[in-house]
Amino acid sequence: MAHNTLVTLKSGLQIPEFGIGTSPFGGLFAPVSESAVQEVISTSMQMGLNYFDTAPHYGMGSAEVRLGRNIDHLPRNSFIVSTKVGRLIVPSEKTDDPGWENSTAAVERIFDFSAAGIERSLLESLERLNMESVEMVFIHDPDGAADQAINEAYPVLERLRAEGVVRAIGIGITSSEIPTRFIEETDIDVVLIALRYTLLDQSAAIELLPTALRKGVSVIAGGVFNSGILTNPKVGSTFNYETASPEVLARAQKIEKFFNERGVSLAQAALQYPMQHPAISAILVGCRSAEEVKANVALYNNEVSSEIWREFDSFLQTS
Repeated sequence: MAHNTLVTLKSGLQIPEFGIGTSPFGGLFAPVSESAVQEVISTSMQMGLNYFDTAPHYGMGSAEVRLGRNIDHLPRNSFIVSTKVGRLIVPSEKTDDPGWENSTAAVERIFDFSAAGIERSLLESLERLNMESVEMVFIHDPDGAADQAINEAYPVLERLRAEGVVRAIGIGITSSEIPTRFIEETDIDVVLIALRYTLLDQSAAIELLPTALRKGVSVIAGGVFNSGILTNPKVGSTFNYETASPEVLARAQKIEKFFNERGVSLAQAALQYPMQHPAISAILVGCRSAEEVKANVALYNNEVSSEIWREFDSFLQTS
C-alpha cells in the first residue's frame, strides 16, 4: 500500500489510491489562506497525488474557484478533478455560512436534482474551476430525492459520459441505502461514500460494499476521520460534523487504546482501515496545509500489519 499507487476505476480512469479532498479550501471549521491552498496543491502534485475532489457545497463555490485558480498553471492532463452536482449556488441576502470560513459572500445553496439543474450545476462548476471538463462527477447528497436523482439527474450524466465530457459518473453521499439503489438500478462507475466505512462506523459493509463488489462498481471512501474524532478523540471532538456524544467519544478512545497498545497511532489506523476492504479502491483526505499532506501520507505509508487488522476484526466483533 503506497499513497501514489494508481488504481483503475470501473470506467478505466486511473487515480492514486490517496486523493485530496478540498473541503478545507472552503474553510470547513477554520479559515485556510490562499498560500496554504497553493502549498497543498503543489505538495500533493510533487508527491504524485494528482487527484483532487471538490464540490459547489464547499464554501458555496469558493473551494472550486480556489482549486481552479491555483492549479491552472499546470498541464491539464497532469491532474484529475472530480466535482459534484445537485446543489446550485444562487444570489442571496445571506452574509454568513456557519461552518465554512472561506465562503463566497451573498449567495446560498439550493438543492436541484432536475435534469436542467444538473446540467446547470456542472456548467457553473466548470466556470468556477476555469476548466472545460472534469474527469469525474458525483450526484451529491440526494437524501430524500433518490427517485428524482435516479430518473432525472442520472440520465444527464450518462449522456455526458457517452459524449466524452466526463470519464466517470457516480454518487457522493453519507448513507448506504441510496448508493446501493444506484448500483442496482443504473450504470454508475463509482460511489464516493463518506463516514460509513471507518474505525467507528462500518455500516457500508452491510449492503453497499458487497453490492459494489458484485457489480464491479468502484468505491472511494471519504471522511476517514469521521470529521475529526479519529485524529485525536477528546471532549469537543467532532463526529460526523457535530460534537461527539460521550458514548462515541468513549468508543473512539477505546479504539485508540487498542491501536496504541500495538504501536499504531489512531490516525494511522484511520487512514489505512478503509483500504482493507476489497471493494474500496481509494480514500479521500481533506488537507489544509502542506504539513498535513506530508503527515497524512507518512501515516498512510507506515503500514499496519495484517495481524493487527485481524485482531481489530475480532475486537469489533467482541466489543
